[in-house]
Amino acid sequence: MNNLKKIILCTLSLATFNSYASSEQTHLPQWTVSQLPNKASLRGSAAVDNKLWVTGTKGSVYVSENLGQQWRNVSPSQYKSLDFRDIHVFDKQTAIIMSVGSGDDSKLLKTQDGGNSWALLYQNKDKEGFFDAIDFWDDKTGLMLGDPVDGYYVVKKTTDGGNTWRRIAKSKLPAIIEKESAFAASGNTLIVGEEGKAWSTTGGFSASVYESNDWGETWQRQAVPLYSETQTAGGYGLAQNTQGQIFVLGGDFQQRPAKYANIATKLDTWYQVDAKERGLRTAMSCYESICITTGKTGSDYSSDDGKTWQPLDNLQAVEGDRGFYTLANDGNIFVSAGAEGKVGVLIVK
Repeated sequence: MNNLKKIILCTLSLATFNSYASSEQTHLPQWTVSQLPNKASLRGSAAVDNKLWVTGTKGSVYVSENLGQQWRNVSPSQYKSLDFRDIHVFDKQTAIIMSVGSGDDSKLLKTQDGGNSWALLYQNKDKEGFFDAIDFWDDKTGLMLGDPVDGYYVVKKTTDGGNTWRRIAKSKLPAIIEKESAFAASGNTLIVGEEGKAWSTTGGFSASVYESNDWGETWQRQAVPLYSETQTAGGYGLAQNTQGQIFVLGGDFQQRPAKYANIATKLDTWYQVDAKERGLRTAMSCYESICITTGKTGSDYSSDDGKTWQPLDNLQAVEGDRGFYTLANDGNIFVSAGAEGKVGVLIVK
């Protein structure tokens, strides 16, 4: 074969590959992105009964009941300085939001009228305490994860819908690893599952998942194969696919585009998932066999329960900012949120 033919064939092959890659992205569902007026940093999200919720800095709580076409500001007016990084929604009218910060900046607020009014439910009383995440099995029983105090993570349990909380005894948890920390990054640092199962994930020169099989009463640590070589690396979020398989997401916040493992899952043991090493991922959500992950640099799409992945980026955004911090879904409706008040809605058909 002469050189000209080789060049032509290589050019055609490259064009075919680029066309295929573009087609892959084109035929995936696309994000519809908008920006909230206060441009808050948004790290909490929920979707229940076709109602979408996002929360974040500047005391922000917004809801949409028309798939993100309009967002209504339902922020609690007396808490404008708080950073609401997690939300648990029970139904269209009832939700609990969690703020982060040292001491009494960490609070839980509750609404029973769809966000029109909010009441203080619980407040951190330990000056060293810092809330990280909440989740509930039902309308009464739930868990809250907090930063370590006295060498152990603060895990609290409620059986009355969040009115009162009991700290799980330190003897029921492993002592923390040196420099270990939990990241209140996406509202997914702690999740609960069926039959009393619960998981939390940590980072900071480590990448671990803590697991409980008895409604949060006792915990065991498991190392997970994510990048963990810096203080800002490790586990950032957790999720289950619709088969009940657990996933942990992470990477390094300071080196978001770097090439390292950012998703792991567990069958008999934990192992890395080939997610193309596209940088930090902080949230994941699934509908039937479809799963979506996201992080600030971009999003990813799987049609086989999280086994294989392909890019699902917001191509209108600048490179390095094509994703979100947090993600949730109600059936085939996905809602995400991130920096500068950015919110995204995606519908799987």
